[in-house]
Amino acid sequence: MTTSAANIALLLVGAGAAFVFFNPRLLKSRIWRATVTPLASIIGSGFLVAGPILGHTAGTSAWLAMAGLCLMGYLFGAAIRHNIVHVQPGLGHGANPTARVLERLSNLTLALSYFISVAYYLTLFSAFGLRFVDMTNPAVIRIAATAVIAAAGLIGGFGGLRAMERVEVFTVGFKFCVIAGVIAALAVAMTNAIAGGSLLWRDTADAHGFNELRMILGLVILVQGFETSRYLGAEYDAAERVRTMKYAQWISSGVYMVFILLVTPHFAHGLPEQGGETAIIDMLRPVASIIAPALILAALASQLSAAAADMNGSGGLLAEAAKTKLDVRFGNVITAVAAIAVIWVADIYEIIVWASKTFVAYYGLQALQAALSSWRMKRHAEAAMYALLVALAATIVAIAIPTGG
Repeated sequence: MTTSAANIALLLVGAGAAFVFFNPRLLKSRIWRATVTPLASIIGSGFLVAGPILGHTAGTSAWLAMAGLCLMGYLFGAAIRHNIVHVQPGLGHGANPTARVLERLSNLTLALSYFISVAYYLTLFSAFGLRFVDMTNPAVIRIAATAVIAAAGLIGGFGGLRAMERVEVFTVGFKFCVIAGVIAALAVAMTNAIAGGSLLWRDTADAHGFNELRMILGLVILVQGFETSRYLGAEYDAAERVRTMKYAQWISSGVYMVFILLVTPHFAHGLPEQGGETAIIDMLRPVASIIAPALILAALASQLSAAAADMNGSGGLLAEAAKTKLDVRFGNVITAVAAIAVIWVADIYEIIVWASKTFVAYYGLQALQAALSSWRMKRHAEAAMYALLVALAATIVAIAIPTGG
């Protein structure tokens, strides 16, 4: 009965969400379009891996770890928002030399981050796709991911990734519908468990110590994506980008917190030796029989569009940073080659930490940019706060380790 009720809740709420997310008025809304770009990135792959990984590292304290990650992301977002308003407009000819150097370093670091995130997204894409045939062998996943990345690189090399990005509106809407449905199904399951007196919160973390903190610090990529607002200046003014980045971070933080609280009773002890990246499927399968195919389809849609966006972003940043006639299409090929190298030298948990560290390095450079800008503006309290964020970023880069590392 519980499973049937959860299935019904998933379908009804998912269908209701479709009326919201595919409403023509919403799709034409300028504010929504500016919000959905960072929101889709923040709440993409992180939603698929957050439950199992936080269950393994933090156990019943997973909600607290998630809250800390969301707060950290919001603070780094504050630095980027400062730069959108006070630094970005003055980066043209005659700009402060230090600001220009930091911006160039930031862009190169972000391009490197995109190399790793493309590997991350398309490894997850392959892993979830192979779950249709119940395949979790890491070697097979790597081979499939190599083929997908190579295909994406070829398409990007011939200038075709823009066509893939045009499906973003559909994939984002579909993903949000699935997420709404899954949360509804989990709410039904928890309500029934409370009513039946069977609600159980198991502490599935092996330990609660410094190493577990280091693992949690390596999960910043779960809330990464808000920085995309920084690069929407061609279409939106500074005030719109600042406001919609805040909306994206508020919405994603709320969704993550609700999801982690609802999924905590379903934590299993530890991560499986194989297939940990898709463990959410097995974790939630008892809740509703249609959760597994819904999650797989949502994963395939969201990972492909996210990888296409990051590959284009990396190609563009490489072309801009090189200050030569390097073509964006060639930058896409470079990104594909680098991403393939990443998946063959690291497992999914190492890739997550590498991606987290490179994005945090970018956030640290942006925080340094904001600190120097605030100091020049004689806003010394703000400068101190951003300087603390620089120290936090350096700490994460230095001590974060993979889950189970």
